[in-house]
Amino acid sequence: MSGNLVETLIGAVVLVVAGFFLYFSYDKADVGAVEGYSLTAKFDKVDGVKVGSDVMLAGIKVGTVTDQDLDAEEYLAVLKISMSQKVKLPDDSAIKIASDGLLGGKYLSIDPGGSEDYLEADDEIRFTQGAVDLTELIGKAIYSTGSGGGKK
Repeated sequence: MSGNLVETLIGAVVLVVAGFFLYFSYDKADVGAVEGYSLTAKFDKVDGVKVGSDVMLAGIKVGTVTDQDLDAEEYLAVLKISMSQKVKLPDDSAIKIASDGLLGGKYLSIDPGGSEDYLEADDEIRFTQGAVDLTELIGKAIYSTGSGGGKK
């Protein structure tokens, strides 16, 4: 009977330690949404960007993608972004979709502009660059360097 009690106590300790590591990794992963003001940006293509994707400035997370929608009139993808209150962006800033390595996830990267006027809540970031299709680029590179039967 005492063997079952020891096994139960060891199992409980293992569960408590596992719960602690789960909480610690979630806390350090910084996966929560950034609370702040809302901005929108329209892209021609947002492949790989999802709700919850990071918005980075100089390699630091300053925002989160909070919503995706389609502009039915212009056929553009509309992303809503929650930006940190501490970050004030010039109104001529640019935003692009970047990749975290060759096979990594997608995130939004902000290049701040030089204007003295700043974006405010519910403003739109006008200068955008959509996602780059890696397979399309590889296909173009292969076909442009292949022998096209041209004259020598």
